[in-house]
Amino acid sequence: MKSGLYYKAKKIIVNTLIHIFLLTVSATCIFPLLWMVSSSLKTQETIFKDISLIPKTFHFENYYFAWIEGGFGRNFLNSIFYTVAVVLGIIIISSMAAYAFSRFKFPGRNILFIMFMAAMMIPIPGAFVPLYILLNKLGLRNTALGYILCMINVGLSTSIFLLKTFFDKMPKELEDAARIDGCSKIGIWRHVALPLSKPVLAVVVVLNALIVWNEYVLALIIFDSKPLMPLQVALMTFQGEFVTKYPLLMAGLTITALPIIIVYILMQKYIVKGVTQGAVVG
Repeated sequence: MKSGLYYKAKKIIVNTLIHIFLLTVSATCIFPLLWMVSSSLKTQETIFKDISLIPKTFHFENYYFAWIEGGFGRNFLNSIFYTVAVVLGIIIISSMAAYAFSRFKFPGRNILFIMFMAAMMIPIPGAFVPLYILLNKLGLRNTALGYILCMINVGLSTSIFLLKTFFDKMPKELEDAARIDGCSKIGIWRHVALPLSKPVLAVVVVLNALIVWNEYVLALIIFDSKPLMPLQVALMTFQGEFVTKYPLLMAGLTITALPIIIVYILMQKYIVKGVTQGAVVG
């Protein structure tokens, strides 16, 4: 009896400590976001004096001025266009490549797959110089197409790895049934593989959308024309040589963070399932 009470009390204490730890970690992650939103509702004078998360006076006009002064309208649409185009490109190319690596046998398959996986170890800044030279020679620098192709290249390796691991565990009987019904290889990929891989595709969408939406340095290298710049570059409008307009900058950061948060909320039910199915080799 005492032994049972001891283990029950021990379990309660351990669970309590785990929850306290997780709540602490969550608070450290959420606090910067709360501080950003709070600062976006303050003035330039009070942002350093008022350290509370709830401002005494709410200045919602900061969002209007940030949108107008930062020229967010065009840049916001640019970022949405780049993100949608890159994510769609990555989904199509990586899913077809992953399905081919998983189901087809062809010369050099293992070498090609290893090359794709090796590319994951190369940091994005390490490819800036060759990308710049290549885009110049192809006449794609300072073009939306050049930027989209570069960003698709950035997300391919990880996406192929996640999808191939999922396709490796997909029952072949489903493909055999589709083949009996007259489906071609492309038809099986489209009507069987893609629908079944929705959880992993959700992970691919969120990860790559986050990368494209937050990309800044590559955009500065590729683009010379301001109308082509993504939203992240527009944030630099509020940072001057001597003065930084922090309330407008925080309002701009809140605007830029909102779409990604919405995408994550809409697809969060697939995230854990997708990571489990696509990243753990069975």
